[in-house]
Amino acid sequence: MNYVLIYLLLLPFRTLMRLFYRPTGRSLVIQTAKIGDFINITPMLRALGQSELLISKSVEPLARHDDTVSRYFLIEEAKRSFFAKLRLAFTLMNRYDNVYLVQPNSVNLFFAALCNAPNKQFLRTYVRKSYHAIFYRSASGIVDHAKTDLTLDSYLKLINRDYRYTDFPKHATSPLWQPPAPPAALLHPRSGIKIGISISAGNRAKTIPATVWQQLMASLADLPCTFYVFGPPAEQPWLDELLSLTGPQENIVSLIGALKLEEVPWAISQMDFYISSDSGNAYIADARQIPVIMLYGPCEIREQRPVNHVLFIGPDNIAASTFVFATRFKFDQPAEKLFGLDADKLTRIQTFITHNLE
Repeated sequence: MNYVLIYLLLLPFRTLMRLFYRPTGRSLVIQTAKIGDFINITPMLRALGQSELLISKSVEPLARHDDTVSRYFLIEEAKRSFFAKLRLAFTLMNRYDNVYLVQPNSVNLFFAALCNAPNKQFLRTYVRKSYHAIFYRSASGIVDHAKTDLTLDSYLKLINRDYRYTDFPKHATSPLWQPPAPPAALLHPRSGIKIGISISAGNRAKTIPATVWQQLMASLADLPCTFYVFGPPAEQPWLDELLSLTGPQENIVSLIGALKLEEVPWAISQMDFYISSDSGNAYIADARQIPVIMLYGPCEIREQRPVNHVLFIGPDNIAASTFVFATRFKFDQPAEKLFGLDADKLTRIQTFITHNLE
């Protein structure tokens, strides 16, 4: 509610600043979520040609290596103090002709509503507060997004109501950023099928249990697979848990802590397949056209999912319970049930891999 009070305080200044507005040709895209969500706005960035962004610091390395991004602002810096909010608000106020609000939480709505851009397109989701209405009054257009609408489509509709996800490809870095010193495991990879995996997920409730990974790897033992484990240093305990079940295995190669975020797209592009739950790396793999096997657990995959070469493996007779704009961090069913694999699912995974090798 504080953002509403600050907004009302600044409204007279916005009106005054409008007298000095001049067309700039610039566009601003506001998306302050994490890695997968950033990848899913890249079709917008491609459609716009050049854009400025308001983003989270967590995805800054990707934005820094993106030739469709001319400038970016970090939401964390704006949240540091009242004066930091004012400074960003006045920086953005007369800077743009077009503002596209992708993630409409209170703080993002506040900054978007204060802009004097003649074209302001706001996403409106199934999660909103009653007081958000005052911000939406400033929009020149609104796209309503439901739980079963594909986010890629909803985002592109902010630019043009006729756009669809098939019109513009995704990317992770543009052009693909080449690591100056790639890990030795990728410079000299083992022969055979290279499968990248995300051992955990940013939302720990979406982490695939070690017992499921063990079962999956055992089911692929007849194929010459090497599993490359991706993740930041904090995910080492999940790999340790897996190795406690499997014992040391030459075909499990750790890349945990070995890559900077901007290097991950190149590293994933060296894989033949990628397996994970609904994690940021799955969307990076999809952007690099790497076949993805997604164990989607409790997620609503009609709303957000990889869209290229993908096999979806989900729980039987369990409805989706977490959504892009209503994320849950605890679920009613145990992870072993949400991500469990039976003989049929294991056969589908084996078939997907063998068919995509042909």
